[in-house]
Amino acid sequence: MAKPPTKPDMSDTAVTAKTGKPWAEWFALLDAAGAQQLDHKQIVAILGKQPAVAPWWRQMITVKYEQARGRRAQHQRPDGFQISASRTIAAPNAAVFRAWNDGRARARWLPEAAGLNPMSTTAERRLSFAGPGDSHIEVRLVAKNADRTQVTVQERKLPNATAATQRKAHWSAALDALEGWLGA
Repeated sequence: MAKPPTKPDMSDTAVTAKTGKPWAEWFALLDAAGAQQLDHKQIVAILGKQPAVAPWWRQMITVKYEQARGRRAQHQRPDGFQISASRTIAAPNAAVFRAWNDGRARARWLPEAAGLNPMSTTAERRLSFAGPGDSHIEVRLVAKNADRTQVTVQERKLPNATAATQRKAHWSAALDALEGWLGA
């Protein structure tokens, strides 16, 4: 199913600085190579023949090309849609980790807490949960200093763009609730 084409959200200046070409040149090169009929891995392989393009940039150019040609929607991945929300919270890293890791504490600020099934943790750095449907939620924590923690929530395997938009708004509100609960 074709998606509405989108323009890259990264400037030509930024992509040129890292890859030597602006978006239009990359897209023309890929069009000339027949990339509109190729899958993601095949497009990446074309870019792999470009000596100045690091692996991360091969993926970035391929995704932006697919979006620009209407083959992929924003936030779409091969296994569904993926979103993230991030906030720096005025609370120590250990307190933020406990708020996520302790089921009773989590239920005080996150209404859906009972529906999250913990999968794994790395003390004070990372937690993962099985979310609603087939989604997977990963929470990463980075201590900015003794009293501030950056929290990033990423949810993947969402079924469609509408669900991705809704879940992004949900996690943004949840991080606000977490900060309010920790500050109370």
